[in-house]
Amino acid sequence: MSAKWLWLILGGFLALTFSGSFVHLITEVWWFDSVGFADILWTRLRWQGAIAILAFASWWLILFINYAIAQRITRERPLRVVQNPQWDPYLPSLIRYVSFGLITLLALTAAINGIEAWQDVLKFLHPVDFGAQDPLYGREMSFYIFQLPLFESLHRAIIEILVWSLALAASIYGVKGEIRPERGWKYFLTGEVKTHFCVLLAGLAAVVALGFWLARYELLYSSTGVVFGAGYTDVNARMQAYGIMGFITIAVGILFLLSLWRSGFLLPLTAISLYVAVFVLVTGVYPWGQQKFVVEPNELQKEAPYIADNIELTRLAYGLDDVQQESFEVKNQLDATTLENNSGTIDNIRLWDYRPLQSTYGSLQTLRPYYKFQDVDIDRYTLDNDYRQVMLSPRELVDDALPDQAQTWVNQHIIYTHGYGLAMSPVNKVTEDGLPELFIKDLPPTSTVDLTIEQPRIYYGEATDRYILTGTDQAEFDYPLGNDNAQYNYTGPGGVPIGSMLRRLAYAYNLGDWQLLLSNSLGENSRIHYHRLIQQRIQQLAPFLSLDSDPYLAIIDGRLQWIVDAYTLSDRYPYSEPLWRSEGIEDVLQGRAMQRIVSSGTNYIRNPVKAVVDAYDGTIKLYIVDTEDPILASFQQSFPTLFDNLENAPPTLQQHFRYPQMLFKIQAQVYRAYHMDRPDVFYNQEDLWDFPTQITREESSETLEPYYVIMKLPEGEAEEFMLIVPFTPVQKNNMVAWMTARCDGNNYGKLLTYEFSRQALIYGPRQIDSRIDQDTDISQQLTLWNQEGSEVFRGDLLVIPIEESLLYVEPVYLQARGQNNNSNAIPELKRVIVAYKDTIVMEQTLEDSLTRLFGQLRPTPSVAETTPETSTPPPTPASPTADQQALIQSALEAYTQGQQALQRGDWPAYGAAQTRLGKLLEQLTKAEE
Repeated sequence: MSAKWLWLILGGFLALTFSGSFVHLITEVWWFDSVGFADILWTRLRWQGAIAILAFASWWLILFINYAIAQRITRERPLRVVQNPQWDPYLPSLIRYVSFGLITLLALTAAINGIEAWQDVLKFLHPVDFGAQDPLYGREMSFYIFQLPLFESLHRAIIEILVWSLALAASIYGVKGEIRPERGWKYFLTGEVKTHFCVLLAGLAAVVALGFWLARYELLYSSTGVVFGAGYTDVNARMQAYGIMGFITIAVGILFLLSLWRSGFLLPLTAISLYVAVFVLVTGVYPWGQQKFVVEPNELQKEAPYIADNIELTRLAYGLDDVQQESFEVKNQLDATTLENNSGTIDNIRLWDYRPLQSTYGSLQTLRPYYKFQDVDIDRYTLDNDYRQVMLSPRELVDDALPDQAQTWVNQHIIYTHGYGLAMSPVNKVTEDGLPELFIKDLPPTSTVDLTIEQPRIYYGEATDRYILTGTDQAEFDYPLGNDNAQYNYTGPGGVPIGSMLRRLAYAYNLGDWQLLLSNSLGENSRIHYHRLIQQRIQQLAPFLSLDSDPYLAIIDGRLQWIVDAYTLSDRYPYSEPLWRSEGIEDVLQGRAMQRIVSSGTNYIRNPVKAVVDAYDGTIKLYIVDTEDPILASFQQSFPTLFDNLENAPPTLQQHFRYPQMLFKIQAQVYRAYHMDRPDVFYNQEDLWDFPTQITREESSETLEPYYVIMKLPEGEAEEFMLIVPFTPVQKNNMVAWMTARCDGNNYGKLLTYEFSRQALIYGPRQIDSRIDQDTDISQQLTLWNQEGSEVFRGDLLVIPIEESLLYVEPVYLQARGQNNNSNAIPELKRVIVAYKDTIVMEQTLEDSLTRLFGQLRPTPSVAETTPETSTPPPTPASPTADQQALIQSALEAYTQGQQALQRGDWPAYGAAQTRLGKLLEQLTKAEE
């Protein structure tokens, strides 16, 4: 086969290999242009291209120079590896092709790695001061975040180039027979070959010496001491060891060069042997002895200054340096008047847990099998002049739920294109059937409050992972309408124009779907919508931001807008404790985003950006809410058109920005230990806090997550929306403090902790749950409901601070057993348990429970009114008759016998007791009628 055909085959192979990447790049250019950020992509591509070219050229040139030197030195030497004369004419060309191929492959790999390092390069070029210095070297923190990572990457790359250069040269010398072991270890390299090796090894020694200088800074990330960061041994042993090894490495490099004027290779080999011995002694034995005999006998005394540095810088890195600490003296002096004065708090106590509410929404409001409520979010609105906390969930369309015969390409990509509307209910309202009262419901959406949705269609959301086509000659399904379906044609600016045959061909190739090319439904006004998942859409635009795992929907000026919290992260903040080292971090590991943050070694986090995506047209806005974050400020210099200032956000949108639960969970997790500011207390972990646990089902408990509330702070003048979490001592259940993050107006982002007196017992959620279980009346009722066929689910046990008192509220739900993940499950809110001081009551409504505790309150809308109010007083319940009392007593005896049989494991006796109990309850019901 001629060389011409070989080049044609190679060219065809490369074209096929890279054509997919090229077409994908073209379609991404169109997508960025459609969302109005084409300049962002071109900026990235320019930097990625420049870095790739520089990396490729550097690697290729250095490797080729060393290859050329080796070839020049051995040009007169015959091949000694192969002794077959038949191969002699071909081997030089084969070696040349293999060498060129290897050099090119290594250079391409370096170029690809360089492309992935574009963010490090941009941060290096645009450092922004943090306003803090490290305590060991006094360098600004920006050096460690923006510059040191690139220095270390370049250091590793140079070492790799030199090692590959040595390997390549050694291969050439080896096949030419210039490495002669038979000469002995002193003289196996001679002449120009030895010169080449010594120069490369001297260069490698210089780079390794530079690495020891950089390693001094890595001590600020040491995990060998009591806390993260440089400890006593690091500062007083390892830092000196690295300095010594740096000088010794340079000396070894000089010896390599001096050996050029001496015969043989004895001097470099001797230097290498001594170098290894000194390395083990200086970097291993010496620090070990320092730690064992100096630090461990006096650990607190030696490590105290470094513990103080760790506490200070960890707080800075997690935004905990400005936490306002207050004392909370529990006086528990609530009465009906106090509750009425705090009606804004009482009227917004959350009775609906998101888990049963999602099931209830799914059963009552999906209306068709292809609709889905992906998640339930919490927000606040001013409705009919009242500041209300509500729960809502968008009704998204999932075409995978269509019947099998309807799973066609046209249906999936042209007809079933969007979800429609949402369900919204207040957190505290319940119908007489134990179901949520819906503020917004049905199709098309109807509202019972002064909140309207002008554009209810959802083309971009949390479940929209399939591309769709609009502007075709077929109408889209809009929503079911009686026995027919309403239809719609998209009129928004979202999507990428796909009217031309060239674009159809490009997308057909890129998506691997040739129906795009063959379909007759597309026209010149057709548009293709992809990257429709909210997080994916934002990540395409700003990959340097980490996104919250829980986007939430808000109704803004009649439109549905997704709000996503975006974070800047770093694992390079000196002395700051990484999340993976935080005790009990597995308790807050929920969601992929959280796991990625923890596993990446994060020890710095900020929430500087609120990303907003229009559910109808996919418009993306990135608003800066924290102008003091240096990492965002650095990227802002590279992409000045990407972000909007907060003042450009409509006030109606800003009202729905909330402090992110994920960030608060991380901060609270860190604060469990880092509220301790004295090194001796921190060292002994004397005051370590924990998150409380709660009971949800029989024999099932879980960690109580932070929760949103509308309440008035002890020193506040009005109710506000905030996020709170209680704390207990580690391995204890009493409550010692609670922490809050404020969400409204100028107070947004302020963190406060309220600590209780250590001289009095303050019940924690688990202790209240235990007291509930010990209450005979409540326990018996819950056990009766938990019989075969039904299942009790206990919602979050909320601790509600009211002035100088604490109120505990736990909703109780009932649903059919075994339907926890069933879309047909309809959990009902059956009772509300309220605890105050030493009293626990359980009634059908929150109002009834509060009335039992504090007397008659003003009318509160905790239960939806279904009939007009009248002035006629309710009838007084009649006392049970003697027969009824006898039946009640017999039912209690049957229940007790059943529980005793259950404890013994006597299943026949237990079954007989349950059968008798059921019959007695039926008789009791008939007697009441």
